[in-house]
Amino acid sequence: MALCVKSDLPLWSSFQKFNVSSFLKESKLRAISLKLNHGQSDQPLIISNTGEKNVIRKSGKKEHHLWQKRDSAGSGHKALNLVQTICRLPNEKEAVYGALDEWIAWETEFPLIAAAKALRILRKRNHWKRIIQVGKWMLSKGQGATMSTYDSLLLAFDMDGRLDEAEILWNMILQTYNRSLPKMIFSRMISLYDHHNLPDKVIEVFADMEELEVKPDEDTVRRVARAFEALGQKEKERLVMKKYQSKWKYIHFKGERVRVKR
Repeated sequence: MALCVKSDLPLWSSFQKFNVSSFLKESKLRAISLKLNHGQSDQPLIISNTGEKNVIRKSGKKEHHLWQKRDSAGSGHKALNLVQTICRLPNEKEAVYGALDEWIAWETEFPLIAAAKALRILRKRNHWKRIIQVGKWMLSKGQGATMSTYDSLLLAFDMDGRLDEAEILWNMILQTYNRSLPKMIFSRMISLYDHHNLPDKVIEVFADMEELEVKPDEDTVRRVARAFEALGQKEKERLVMKKYQSKWKYIHFKGERVRVKR
């Protein structure tokens, strides 16, 4: 029995070596054939696990917004087309409103960005009547009820001499927004009344400003002080300047803007 065991072991080991070598040869031939078939000679198909990590690329996280994003692409071109169109029209409400309705006829949503840019272009060109027409049209459509639109309308009413319409719009803004009114709108209304020499109206708007705790800028402070002076109230003029005027002012010195004490 001992002789049989000793004779069987070499046979088994040689058979095992033969099987392993043939398996390796077959696997190499199979890998080469797969490379040739797929045409990927630079990328190995057999990946070893010895210290190598597969790189897994995760797709970007998809964001969901609760609001609808408005695409501003091409809005400048649309705004310029609108300005060119209405500036060629006669100063008639029906003609202008008809052109504006035609401008949005094929739009899936109101082009608010383009309309706002058109108002800015008209403002730079001092087309006050057109600003009033476009602004009123936007509000009639339930669009553009922003402080920027109100500011443009108030300025246009001021420059076109329509004080009654400016006061109607101002009262509507004051009642609607009340304690969320920005400094810009107060300053615009005080500038309007100061431009038309109405010091008592300037004081009224300033009183609303103080009640709502809105701090005036330096230009507004000077206009309010001038209104008190026109009404002969020197003491209140002094108090306003003392309370709101900045202790510092800026001057240009050697080409630079320098802050100095008053």
